Amino acid sequence: MQKTPKGLRLHIGIFGRRNVGKSSLLNALTRQAVSIVSDVAGTTTDPVEKPMELLPVGPVLFIDTAGVDDFGVLGEVRTSRTRKIFDRTDLAIIVATGQDWGKFEKELLSEFKDRNVPAIVVFNKTDKHKPDSLLVKQLNDSGLIVVKTVANKSEGIYDLREAIIKVTPPEIINAPSVIGDLIQPGELIILVVPIDKEAPKGRLILPQVQTIRDILDSNAYCMVVKESELRDALHRLNSKPALVVTDSQAFLEVAADTPKEVLMTSFSILFARYKGNLQEFVRGALVIDELKPGDKVLIAESCSHHPIEDDIGTVKIPRWLTQYVGGKLNFSHVQGHDFPDNLADYKLIIHCGSCMFNRREVLSRIMHAKRAGVPITNYGMTIAYSLGIFERALSPFPAELRMYHELKKQGFPK
Repeated sequence: MQKTPKGLRLHIGIFGRRNVGKSSLLNALTRQAVSIVSDVAGTTTDPVEKPMELLPVGPVLFIDTAGVDDFGVLGEVRTSRTRKIFDRTDLAIIVATGQDWGKFEKELLSEFKDRNVPAIVVFNKTDKHKPDSLLVKQLNDSGLIVVKTVANKSEGIYDLREAIIKVTPPEIINAPSVIGDLIQPGELIILVVPIDKEAPKGRLILPQVQTIRDILDSNAYCMVVKESELRDALHRLNSKPALVVTDSQAFLEVAADTPKEVLMTSFSILFARYKGNLQEFVRGALVIDELKPGDKVLIAESCSHHPIEDDIGTVKIPRWLTQYVGGKLNFSHVQGHDFPDNLADYKLIIHCGSCMFNRREVLSRIMHAKRAGVPITNYGMTIAYSLGIFERALSPFPAELRMYHELKKQGFPK
């Protein structure tokens, strides 16, 4: 049985001081001994993840974190790792005991409020320390749900599950569509899937699988071909397809073989919208015209893998951009959940399609980039722009295409 990928799960982070019972709470929620439980403060050193089904929400990912009040050199590392979890948290559970509500808890609430992330307050170990009734009232009056638990006895866990269901963002339950809103029932979509060294043996990559599933869910149908077979496949059809979606690496060949009147885009651009903010990525792509030799460009990839020969992120995109700019750029690369705290030195950030991330983490990275005043775009947008087929790749997205033309008319970027 295939499991739902992490990137499609509601990410629920469990935060709080050391030794307030976060791990016990996770074990009680999942009904499994997922995290090590101890009376020794700081037992949890790294984030612990546990996927499960939480009906009616669906697939979720619980993340147990190290205490935010840890101290010392190792403590700073643990706290730093915990703070990285903020960027991918869709829903926060802030755990405290009745005797220790203070600075750390208020800072956590403030952090998640600033990020527009819903939070639940859990007072654990209430058999030993009851929370102040006035404090509970103040929290309730501010719009927060407060739950009282004794996690090691599983008391209050059903109340916590109910609270999670109540505060789950509606966009999680009513997840956005990869492609379904762009097509009509009964239409044919052609998917162009190169089989090269980066294609996983015996299977398709996640964005391709998700796109196929969304097409089927939309009562449309698809044809999957390699780029070398596209022209022949089109000739065999009695009518034109509604849309052609290609791997970005085959953009030029597919654009040449696809009739001008047929809409065309890439999996990466579909995911720029599905996981991030397509309009923000359009703005970022326009900055490519402003790049000069020597400028620093950050390439961020959600997957942690060993780059192969002619890798898209480490070889092809740098090569295409270098050719477009007409000189050598200074590229930096990060993978997985690593992302620089200081972005100010970069002229542009280029992100992968983010199939392994949840949408919250991608939006958080966009927010960090905007705060630093650094434009951000993604692989598909970068490739289309540097190869001169940007408008063609935006053809299925009329609002973004209009925005692109308006920005160009205004002389953006200045």
